[in-house]
Amino acid sequence: MSVIDELTSELARLPGIGRKTAMRLTYHLLRQPHSQSLRLAEALVSLTERVRSCERCQNFTEAPLCNLCSDPRRDATTLCVVEEAADIASVERAGEFRGLYHVLGGRLSPLDGVGPDDLAIGALLARIEPEGVGEVILATNPSLEGEATALYVQRQLASLDIRITRIARGLPVGGDLEYADGVTIAQALSARRDMT
Repeated sequence: MSVIDELTSELARLPGIGRKTAMRLTYHLLRQPHSQSLRLAEALVSLTERVRSCERCQNFTEAPLCNLCSDPRRDATTLCVVEEAADIASVERAGEFRGLYHVLGGRLSPLDGVGPDDLAIGALLARIEPEGVGEVILATNPSLEGEATALYVQRQLASLDIRITRIARGLPVGGDLEYADGVTIAQALSARRDMT
């Protein structure tokens, strides 16, 4: 296998990158100055050598604790449980949540061989009492696997004296009822709230 084919194959393994896009990226890199390709290679090496999981929440960080866990202004009594570290950025973008996070590292998916032992559920349970957590918000994706994961985590937490909540699902702002599917409308109706 040539070096070009090898890089193309590796790039094609990235999410959202097909074989044709990987080939275009490879040839793009070949047309760039040598120094630019070296910077990319060095950045990838630094990423793999310096970034690790936060000791507390499993987010990605270069320090033992991520910047969220080490921020004393965050509400340590509320944990938002997400599937992946990238989900934290989505919640943070909304600017409403001031608590801490816990990253499961995936979702239950028996067809893909992902079971409860493959997720950071034990680490979540170990945080509840020592950190004085009073509420756990389950913010897994509204997919079949995400729902199964939320239900499993909820059952693991059920014996603890804490509030367990699930993020609401429903219609997006600016969406039309005409284009929403029945499940989305049903979720929006069940998550309705009083208008004051």
